[in-house]
Amino acid sequence: MGATIHTFDVQLSDVDRGVYEQLSLRVAQHPSETTAFMATRLLALCLEHEEGIAFGEGISGADEPAVLARDLTGALTAWIEVGAPEAERVHRGSMAAERTAVYTHRDPEKVAARWSGKRIHQAEEVRLVWFDEGFIDAVAGAIARRTTMSVSVMERELYLEVNGTSLSSTVHERRAG
Repeated sequence: MGATIHTFDVQLSDVDRGVYEQLSLRVAQHPSETTAFMATRLLALCLEHEEGIAFGEGISGADEPAVLARDLTGALTAWIEVGAPEAERVHRGSMAAERTAVYTHRDPEKVAARWSGKRIHQAEEVRLVWFDEGFIDAVAGAIARRTTMSVSVMERELYLEVNGTSLSSTVHERRAG
């Protein structure tokens, strides 16, 4: 069975970073990818949005993160993982890109504990980002094959409207090191 294609029309207003965009995204959901993982991947792309940002090769691409950004020369500027990646993968991403982040829909303490005592390049610069408990599951439950979203961020509070369902969460963050 192949990937399921989802279409997202996203109105992005990130007041914290001064980013205002209208995005039309086609997202391939791999058969082994949960909707919660896909929702986290989509939010990571929105919250990290900059010129040159794109989804990586996905679950089948071991050499790329879930989301990445390249500058006009093709140089990797951002390595953004989703879920609970191994410390070695985060280390490799931090070596390869100017900035690295991990967005998780899992327990952030358990994700960070997996990295404890492991080598991560510039761990003090790597951001671990998560949302309020139950938020990602609620987002995943509102996603359809064709989804209209409004994403607003102000003072690290995330306000979403997903196909008419209003949701909100604090955007939590800590450093890996």
